Amino acid sequence: MATLTAARKPGLRRELETIVGAGGVLSDPEELLVYESDGLTLFRALADFVVFPTSVEQVAAVVRLANRESIPFVARGAGTGLSGGCLPAEGGLVISMMRMNRVLEVDYDNQLAVVEPGLVNLHLSWAVGPRGFYFAPDPSSQQACTIGGNIANNSGGPHTLKYGVTVNHVLGLEVVLPDGEIVWLGGRTRDALGYDLAGVFVGSEGTFGIATKIVVRILKKPQAVKTVLAVFDRIEQASAAVSAIIAAGLVPAAVEMIDQLTIQAVEDAFGCGYPRDAAAALLIELDGLAVGMPAQADRIVAACRQAGAREVRAAADEAERQLLWKGRKSAFGAYGRVSPAYMVMDGVIPRTKLPYVLSRVNEIVAAHGLRVGNVFHAGDGNLHPNILYDPRKPGEEARVVAAGAEIMKVCAEVGGSISGEHGIGLEKADFMPFIFSAADPRADAAPQGCVQSPWPLQSRQGVPHPQVVRRDGARGVPPPRHRESGPGAALLAPGASCRCSTSSAPSSVPPTCSPGSSSRRSCSRGARRRPPCFPAAWTRWRR
Repeated sequence: MATLTAARKPGLRRELETIVGAGGVLSDPEELLVYESDGLTLFRALADFVVFPTSVEQVAAVVRLANRESIPFVARGAGTGLSGGCLPAEGGLVISMMRMNRVLEVDYDNQLAVVEPGLVNLHLSWAVGPRGFYFAPDPSSQQACTIGGNIANNSGGPHTLKYGVTVNHVLGLEVVLPDGEIVWLGGRTRDALGYDLAGVFVGSEGTFGIATKIVVRILKKPQAVKTVLAVFDRIEQASAAVSAIIAAGLVPAAVEMIDQLTIQAVEDAFGCGYPRDAAAALLIELDGLAVGMPAQADRIVAACRQAGAREVRAAADEAERQLLWKGRKSAFGAYGRVSPAYMVMDGVIPRTKLPYVLSRVNEIVAAHGLRVGNVFHAGDGNLHPNILYDPRKPGEEARVVAAGAEIMKVCAEVGGSISGEHGIGLEKADFMPFIFSAADPRADAAPQGCVQSPWPLQSRQGVPHPQVVRRDGARGVPPPRHRESGPGAALLAPGASCRCSTSSAPSSVPPTCSPGSSSRRSCSRGARRRPPCFPAAWTRWRR
């Protein structure tokens, strides 16, 4: 990887400005600080440039320039990610997609929309709402996160239980590959000829390219909605209620769990009506046809009472429903009332393991002298322990990282995984042995322990084999430009030859060629240059 010296920067800035315009390039250190981290502030890395393209042609030109000059690059959306996945671990370019934020087309008859990756998730629902439609994926950060970022991590949200994750709502993508070529994956229909390359791309965390247009499904708003709040004196009772609801053959739109610490923070911040003394609360939502909904709600109430709920009540009106959901979706922000900082974890476990895993989470965090708040998608077993800490206290960040690693190991041991929707990123790169053995062909590496993509400039921060990113500094990727403090400073050690920077910001639009020909073109390209995609969206290549 070529070193980007101070002497080269003025010339490169001029070339970048030629591509994206004079107002589309940042290089002053003070301006770059804004892009040094995502929502997980434990990890920081400074880029040399941040660029703001406004078209697919500009994105492709920037990528080709980066290839020519051997400059690493990574795409970025709103920066709400929680795994360090959009950080420029080796400096180079951050390609911000935020100026590509338009709704290009809405086809109500076929229930689809064509959007750009920088469009904020909730803004799509606002755009199609007057006609009675909405975009189903609803991460808690949907007021700020972009659809491109949702695609990068295959984001979920509270309503994943019924409606699925982002990949279930993406039909096609226009993608700039890591060498600057523009291709189409998928199309405008649910079924396309050939391999499901759009499905492979969604959740690949930028390892396969940068999406510049996205074809997404839009759904009709449900005829009726009913939201139920169930209150429990023990978290084990709430966990049992989740399994009882699903075992009864009921599939609510959402089943969210909130523990006592989180309830108290939410009530202090917003006063949403959760009982402050409850050990746990379930927020359960039904939607669909009005006919039969009261009967379904009665069955849910019965299941919660049989599990030990002390109180079960339905939201009296839309205002109360919105207030309850405000408490759930604003829970992360409410932690600021009880702690100066927190690290949110993201793991997936079988629903039946909830009581055991939650008890282990509390034990692990307590053993490290910390506190934890739990608010998560209980219906599909997607945990989000929020470990609270004070970065001003020496050694506390290190204890947070250690506790997080133990929690992820527990998730893997019970048959789960180390990420449900936040991605691997920098945060979990060295947790991969929890789900892959050393002999697993999906996790093996080159003799020197280097894992990189077939496009060397486009390999990704989170891709290096876990042994390469050890915190003891024995081996690692080239030193990133980061602050010399905190666990982020120790994550990537100097001295190895692995190239790790990412280009992520998925999204799609209807192809101008047939889906079949598009798929075949991409497939043949992959056969020549790209190895298969594996769980956790790794790209691999032997040196």
